[in-house]
Amino acid sequence: MEHIVEALTQIAISKAIPFCYGCYTRAPSGRCTKCLSDDLMFELPQVGVEYGTDWLRREILREHLTPADTNEAFEQSVAECYPERVQIGWIEYDTVTAIKQLDPVSWKIAHDEWIDAEVSDGNLITFDHGSNYFWTYDIERFIAEQSQKDESPHV
Repeated sequence: MEHIVEALTQIAISKAIPFCYGCYTRAPSGRCTKCLSDDLMFELPQVGVEYGTDWLRREILREHLTPADTNEAFEQSVAECYPERVQIGWIEYDTVTAIKQLDPVSWKIAHDEWIDAEVSDGNLITFDHGSNYFWTYDIERFIAEQSQKDESPHV
């Protein structure tokens, strides 16, 4: 995961503009031309200005990738593991609906455990403590695309 964070940070920084908040001016050289400060923030045009790179990574991901639909993926995982239909007395349900409706607490626990397993296996990644998850392969593909753009000759 460290290599992904580093690559995303580099991509985010390349899209940002150094910004002196004290003089409220861009400082693309890395030093403010007015006050000569190098204690700069980052500006993402059309987004805002802030210190640090965590927000840059989140904004770049938000702009270019769609978070994983963990609910849908978990439902598919359960559907693959258990019979398609289940009969309770004379009523027949699809298994996923039956479990979700009969025991929503265990469904939520199983969903959270599934996410933890996917994160541990390196399939899912989060940058905001679990508010959003991204498929690792989507992020790696995005990084590769951005690297190709950077390496291609500018015409």
